[in-house]
Amino acid sequence: MTVMRFNDDADARSLHGLIRSLLNNNVQGLVTPWEKRLEIIGVGYQASLTAGVLSLSVGFADVVMIRVPDGVVCAVPDVTHINLSGPDKQLVGQLAANIRSVRPPEPYKGKGIRYLNEHVKRKSGKAFGS
Repeated sequence: MTVMRFNDDADARSLHGLIRSLLNNNVQGLVTPWEKRLEIIGVGYQASLTAGVLSLSVGFADVVMIRVPDGVVCAVPDVTHINLSGPDKQLVGQLAANIRSVRPPEPYKGKGIRYLNEHVKRKSGKAFGS
């Protein structure tokens, strides 16, 4: 696949690489789907999937419902893991970021929703002096 530009002005040059990389990501996504994996850490925190709606119970009074868009396959192998895959890299990544933003990992206990193998820098709690 070759992407060519019609003229050599600044706008055409700047968009040339963008369009090429977007097309390349779509072709790669059709061959091997893009994947994002999330894990939920916290006592009582869990996820479930029902009819294209992801339900997150992450410590709020109400359950957070997120609709899974067309083109993204969402799987919940167990209540603490979420697997997202699809051919559109931007759509899969945006959905993963939206899910993570519901309850991002906090630095003191590490509870929240994080990407699989994401390292969360931990802070120490209050230090009591004598």
